[in-house]
Amino acid sequence: MKSELQKLKEAVATLEQRLAAQEKAAQDKAAQKPAPAEAAAAPPPAAEPDEMKDLGRRVSVLELEQATDRVKITGDFRFEAHSIRADVPAHFDGMNLQNGIVKAMFAVNALGRMPASMSEINGAIAGHYSDYQQFTNNLTFGQLKQAVGSMPAGMQQQLFGLLMPGTYVPAYKDNNSALFTNRLRLNLHARMAENVTFSGRLSMYKVFGDSTGVQTFNGQPTSLNIDGTTARVPNSDQVRVERAFVNWNRIGGTGFFLSAGRRPSTDGPPMNFRQDELRGGTPSGALIDFQFDGVTAGYNVGEYTTLRLCWGQGYESGWGNANIIKMPQDRLKDTHFLGANLDLYNTETSLVQFTYAHAYNVTDGFNGLVVMPRDPLSGSLVPAPVVMRYTPSANLGAIDLYGFNLTHRLGAFDVYGSSNFSTVRPNGATTPFGGLMSDPFEVPKDRSGYMVLTGLRYNFPNDERTKLGFEFNHGSQYWFNFANAADDIIAPKTNTRGNVYETYLTHRITDRFIFKADFIKYDYNYSGSGWHIGAPKRLDSTPILGFPTYSGASKASAGLIARF
Repeated sequence: MKSELQKLKEAVATLEQRLAAQEKAAQDKAAQKPAPAEAAAAPPPAAEPDEMKDLGRRVSVLELEQATDRVKITGDFRFEAHSIRADVPAHFDGMNLQNGIVKAMFAVNALGRMPASMSEINGAIAGHYSDYQQFTNNLTFGQLKQAVGSMPAGMQQQLFGLLMPGTYVPAYKDNNSALFTNRLRLNLHARMAENVTFSGRLSMYKVFGDSTGVQTFNGQPTSLNIDGTTARVPNSDQVRVERAFVNWNRIGGTGFFLSAGRRPSTDGPPMNFRQDELRGGTPSGALIDFQFDGVTAGYNVGEYTTLRLCWGQGYESGWGNANIIKMPQDRLKDTHFLGANLDLYNTETSLVQFTYAHAYNVTDGFNGLVVMPRDPLSGSLVPAPVVMRYTPSANLGAIDLYGFNLTHRLGAFDVYGSSNFSTVRPNGATTPFGGLMSDPFEVPKDRSGYMVLTGLRYNFPNDERTKLGFEFNHGSQYWFNFANAADDIIAPKTNTRGNVYETYLTHRITDRFIFKADFIKYDYNYSGSGWHIGAPKRLDSTPILGFPTYSGASKASAGLIARF
């Protein structure tokens, strides 16, 4: 069968022939020449100019559609204004304390005894400064850990009593009255065959006035620019690949499918409700809101039920980490993720979902770029804001995440909830940043935590253009999830060890032009939210903190979203 485009092209060609014949007949008449017999016997019917234009327009439109059908582009642009207020609790500066321990170690060697005061420590360093520089340049964390561990309990108490008063930091505010952001996302979709498609998303997300691409580390997990957050945390005006994957559906005419590439692992349920968006990611957004590369194999069990098995990689030790200059025993293992996701019942109005994720050979972070204000080993101030490549230093153990989501449309209300559980199983290793849920000089133990989230959204009876919602979530002391890429500019709310309250309003000015107002309040109970390393400490106990953390924070936002 001929395509519609081919038929239209033939019609245009016929009209062109008729017009050419008319023009020639007019020329012959003007020259008083006899018309050809064929033309005299069958004069061509007049072609209407409007008919010709219409056919030409239709051909152009179809040609354009055929070309653009190869890759369809949609997207959205968002402008937001934020006002942030935050409190940092009174604490002891852990990096400053570690620097004091390193200085004391040198002073013991120089004096031959335990120093009696900070002035004596500083005097020993000043008198042997070149030796002190050589000492710190050659110091390893293993040596530091062994030295602290070999101290008798009384000596440790004496040393910490000497050092800690000078590291005290009183409570203070961290406010930002006006913070503006732009975010651009371009969605790409192409069909290569009836059951083979490509999907991708390119993103640019930046703070007004900052396109540096690298942040100064401030203790928050989102201040380290890693593979899992590059397109999701304000970074720069660069357009980055957030998603890129190919889907092979109905393999062999069955319900099996395969997908490979940079995964759709952000904006999962139920975190899409507050954005007035459809479900954007496969796994539970309360457990996994993190970019990663991997493969998914799945099976459509029925019309409403889908099972997916996933594999991903968070850290590749053999590329970009100078493995060739390390001895085999000093090289780290790759960090991998395994997971299962069951959409037990998924319709337009309801979702029942189970998610499980297992991360093994977890490291003390992932490859990234950062400006470190202090050396994490010696605690010394870094003299200049140098951009450094952060590379993990140890494999720490395994992490397991379990989650259950339930969403349902009940009249004018969307009701949703999420129940989640996490466990860590350390292998005993620690680093200058700590071990799994433990501090650098502690012995790590198995820990478990939980988080619950509930939400309610009311859809106003105005063609559902206006929606008002409320969410609450609570996380326990040892709760952890992979949510560093969540769309919360202060910190991901779902990894909070404490309580979070959120109220939001969305209004569709037109179908694809949306106004959003949002207010989030964080009440932190324990330190280290969002980190799998370091021991969580009660924030009302004047704890030792490696880097500052919030005891409470709030954010008021307003924005405009244009979807195209």
